[in-house]
Amino acid sequence: MKLKTFTAPTYTEALNKIKAELGDDVVIVSSKEVKKKTLTSPGLYEIVVAVEDDRKIQKKPSKEEDVLLKLSTAAKEISSISKEVETKQTPTNKLNIPKNDEILALKEEISKIADTLKYLQATVWDITNKNELNLPPEFSEIYALAKASGIASKHLDEIMRLTIKYMPLKMRKNRNAIKRYFHTLLKKMIPIRIEREIKPPHKKIMMFVGPTGVGKTTTIAKLAARYAYKLTSRHKVGIITLDTYRIGAVEQLMTYAKMMRLPIETVVDPSDFEEALNALRHNDYILIDTVGSSQHDKEKIEKLSSFLKVNSFAEINVNLVLSAITKYEDLVDIYNNFSILPIDTLIFTKLDETRTYGNIFSLLLDTKKPVSYFSIGQEVPDDLMEANAEYLLKGILEKEFN
Repeated sequence: MKLKTFTAPTYTEALNKIKAELGDDVVIVSSKEVKKKTLTSPGLYEIVVAVEDDRKIQKKPSKEEDVLLKLSTAAKEISSISKEVETKQTPTNKLNIPKNDEILALKEEISKIADTLKYLQATVWDITNKNELNLPPEFSEIYALAKASGIASKHLDEIMRLTIKYMPLKMRKNRNAIKRYFHTLLKKMIPIRIEREIKPPHKKIMMFVGPTGVGKTTTIAKLAARYAYKLTSRHKVGIITLDTYRIGAVEQLMTYAKMMRLPIETVVDPSDFEEALNALRHNDYILIDTVGSSQHDKEKIEKLSSFLKVNSFAEINVNLVLSAITKYEDLVDIYNNFSILPIDTLIFTKLDETRTYGNIFSLLLDTKKPVSYFSIGQEVPDDLMEANAEYLLKGILEKEFN
């Protein structure tokens, strides 16, 4: 075993450095805060990890991995042939070099073969299934990328059918044009709720609901700081917590509220809820934390609906908070069970814990509900951003997204 030290301004950044260089298969030996963060200088965290020696037993590749390796090698060989043909175009070459038009035709054929190999490489695990799409070779790479991102097959196949049907023939021969077309098409299909600052005398009441562990409380703290300190105008923000089941959640919100000097009310019953709303009515934004529950716990979800029936001075917008690392089928299940509430907007957390966002795209396509914010880390308030389609598409159509 070897010891290695990593430092960064935050604990999370230090962990990210470790994961980027060594992966997840390491043991943390120690961690400490070397220097506290101040108003004028960043903090410094140190993490010491133990890693295995470089001498490792090489695992024999499986049959599927062997196929992937061969396909990858073939693609590289084809690429090198293409480059070799380009360099052998001088009259002094002893070989019988094809004419320019023949070279272009050959390069086009090589490009098609390379596309097909990429497609096979990305979908070799599903090679026994029949592909009824009859995809042209030029579409294979974009199809493989989108499929690997987690887009539901029913959505991807239908999008591909429509694309093949309506895309101009000239455009279909150019891989870059296909990618631009596909990017534009998917972007138009992503509903975004644009953030608009409210102005007096308007008020905004936002209730956050969702399963346990998705990060509702932390998201509320980030939004409270955003509305109170980070927008063009500083707004008055109040917080209400209905999550009295978890002492930790209440204490966490109390701590954040104290740090930001924001009023906070704790509520148990709907009658108390109406009083709490009135006590905070002088605020521009009121953010409501709720108890996390399984999507199958209908009793808890129905109790939340009783809070929405109280008399309030402004409409209560329900925001469903979901985790980006939840698989598509479970996202659908969660949405369907929470939809007994009048869901207005979706918020996705933990986008920093995955690099494939196809599941998010498919849920947005299914529900037609707009997404308003992305939580991209644990830091309060920095790791929160307005949702935008470009960011989502990077995790769908790009091979390497950092």
